Amino acid sequence: MPDTEPLILAVNPGSTSTKISVFKGDVEEFTRNIAHKIEELSRFNKASDQDLYRMEIIVRVLRKEGVPLEKLKAVVGRGGLLRPIEGGTYAVNEQMVADLKKGVLGDHPSNCGGLIAYAISKALGCLACIVDPVVVDELEDMARISGMPLIQRKSIFHALNQKAVAREIAAGLNKSYFDINVIIAHLGGGITVGAHRKGRVVDVNNGLDGDGPFSPERSGSVPVGDLVKAAFSGEYTLSDMKKLIKGHGGMVAYLGTHDLKNVEERIASGDQHALLIYKAMAYQVAKEIGSAATVLKGQVDGIGLTGGIAHSPDFIDLIKERVEFIAPVYVYPGEQEMRALALGALRVLRGEEKIKEYTF
Repeated sequence: MPDTEPLILAVNPGSTSTKISVFKGDVEEFTRNIAHKIEELSRFNKASDQDLYRMEIIVRVLRKEGVPLEKLKAVVGRGGLLRPIEGGTYAVNEQMVADLKKGVLGDHPSNCGGLIAYAISKALGCLACIVDPVVVDELEDMARISGMPLIQRKSIFHALNQKAVAREIAAGLNKSYFDINVIIAHLGGGITVGAHRKGRVVDVNNGLDGDGPFSPERSGSVPVGDLVKAAFSGEYTLSDMKKLIKGHGGMVAYLGTHDLKNVEERIASGDQHALLIYKAMAYQVAKEIGSAATVLKGQVDGIGLTGGIAHSPDFIDLIKERVEFIAPVYVYPGEQEMRALALGALRVLRGEEKIKEYTF
């Protein structure tokens, strides 16, 4: 790897850990998942208040590993709960810092990503940025209409990984992401299926709040009338209903576990109910992909399956047999979040993409 390749630090804060990776160009040279003690984090009133605490630990680890901080050309953080923005790489500016601190759409550990990048960049004089946060919103106006004026459909999905996989498919086709139409299904604790039209996610289910396919721990779309009856039956509190939608919904509600391997073991031992739920989840994912194909008017260059569940060949085969008639299916198991963050910064440093400004 030539010395001219820029050194990039990627930072991805989680609830009780912070993952860091150092890239030289597009090659990962170092990675570490830093665990944080819960009692240490509990000292802070908000997750976003943990930024300097986490940053000090990150810098200490990097120095111990001999990473030349003065040579960093960019620090890229996981994008947090900002105001809705289109996809891309954004410079961390003072307005973004203020919104991350305030938690304009909620307080979440990911808010620390941009804050840490900003703090380190100020000390080193390098670029601070974020890439494709979960609030990426490129929906067409029609996709926002729910059928009830009181409620508007929202774009909250696995934007970072979806767009990274879409770019991988485009590269494999020797095309630009902005010249193809693809459908990407992120299969994890939550499931989101996005219709990507020439670089924009024009429609996607809100996998956070119970829309689309059910997942290992989320209910997905359910019959609205019955949901309303349950909510007003007097048997459930608002908190109960929220848990039934997210956390205690989906596969875990039917089978008592969100572990797909456990479910596959039960199926192997002859559990027919587990097999039915397993197949139903794959069926709903395939149906959502079919729906996305109509958004793209059948002009689909490829279908990407990614996320942790994509490690399961049996589950993937159940989806493939229903959707392969639409377009070729490409499988990218797991999440490549650190690489996606670094590549977003790298495209800007190489002049392949213009950096965007967060302004409102």
